[in-house]
Amino acid sequence: MKTVDQVDLERFMGDWYVIANIPTFLEKEAYNAVETYSLNEDGTIATTFTFRKGGFDGKQKEYNPKGFITDTESNALWGMRFVWPIKADYRIVYLDDDYTQTVIGRQSRDYVWIMARTPTISDADYEKLATFVESLGYDIAKLNRVPQSW
Repeated sequence: MKTVDQVDLERFMGDWYVIANIPTFLEKEAYNAVETYSLNEDGTIATTFTFRKGGFDGKQKEYNPKGFITDTESNALWGMRFVWPIKADYRIVYLDDDYTQTVIGRQSRDYVWIMARTPTISDADYEKLATFVESLGYDIAKLNRVPQSW
């Protein structure tokens, strides 16, 4: 699965709202899901993933995986470690010029995330990104919109 050609890590850092995904077991029934990245001095990525479980008033959950850039020429291929020593495949496969919308995929095409800098995106943008995800070989019948209300 081809990644984007280049990611400016400084611009990529910050909050990304999860608009839709094929969820991992941790993300099922996630509301207000947000992934936040910050660059560590050693070049790794500090990650905070938060969401409410089961509803907007559900219990707040937080996970803190660490990202490792595995392709330093593009900065678009990462390993994401939730549990040592496993680094999960994390590929930035779409990123708009304004760094406001992105798609994160995996070579195995089991999970995918459509994320944006805002909690919602237009229906047209969603359809465009869902079509892109399908073009990568994903079964978009499994794509789940993540409820966001702020």
